[in-house]
Amino acid sequence: MGSDDFTPHRRRLLDVAYRILGTVTDAEDVVQEAWLRWSAADRSEVSSPQAFLVTVTTRLAIDRLRQVRARREAYPGAWLPELISTRPDPQARAELAESVELALLVVLETLSPLERAAFVLHEAFGLSHAEVGEVIGRSEAATRQLARRARDHVREARPRYRADRAQRRRLTERFLAACFGGDLAGLVDLLAADVRLVADGGGRAKAPLRVIESAERVGRFLTAISNDEGAQRFLASIGLPTPAAFEIAIEDVNGAPAIVARVGERVILVLAVEPDGERVGTVFLVANPEKLARVSRRAGGAASTPA
Repeated sequence: MGSDDFTPHRRRLLDVAYRILGTVTDAEDVVQEAWLRWSAADRSEVSSPQAFLVTVTTRLAIDRLRQVRARREAYPGAWLPELISTRPDPQARAELAESVELALLVVLETLSPLERAAFVLHEAFGLSHAEVGEVIGRSEAATRQLARRARDHVREARPRYRADRAQRRRLTERFLAACFGGDLAGLVDLLAADVRLVADGGGRAKAPLRVIESAERVGRFLTAISNDEGAQRFLASIGLPTPAAFEIAIEDVNGAPAIVARVGERVILVLAVEPDGERVGTVFLVANPEKLARVSRRAGGAASTPA
């Protein structure tokens, strides 16, 4: 009982949970628990199934986020969200694609669980402050404060001028050509002077544990890992035989163009650049295999993957 009337809401619930938690695995666990509670609920007292399910899912996600925060603080190196394959969508889901951009999810990690939930529900899903307050169990006035603090923090942390999709694509293509073409001078010129490279290897793949800063340092690191010798060392660090051939392409990951490296069907590395004007302001390098499984399925893969 309950699966038929739960299924139409599952995608939306995954969308909400992923944006609050930053990992698909945790989001799926939360949605499964929401289904169990839905199955046991007295339907005669539920006026709106969607409102009920969003409330249950959000509160479960807030609780789960509080639980995993300690583990993330002890994580080896930087913790970055789990990546998902996405496709450009000019229709109804376009605004949701923007709300899973990697840079935004990284900023959301710095918010409190309640601030994050308020931001996600109001900014990404369009709930009013009164509706958000009912979901998270706070007054409308308190919810407005939570949402305002979250919005101000996000605005301060993100570039002042946002690049459109075409600009991001061109910048990513230039970055790819310079990085894997061994053009150190061209790469350094493409990077902002205060560029930062944030890497997540999760202790399971070779990646810097600390943030690398400045155009010169980031440029030298990227050209070193992208040459044949550096690439083979990386492959060895994740247990792949060397020498091995890998495919590099630009794909849509978390709502934006990103560089995806594959060996066969397995994604081994994703490089995503965040523009700062005409240059690259931040480079995100994700190599932890646990964070790449959803990209390995390629865009349009598992139906349960949020987008």
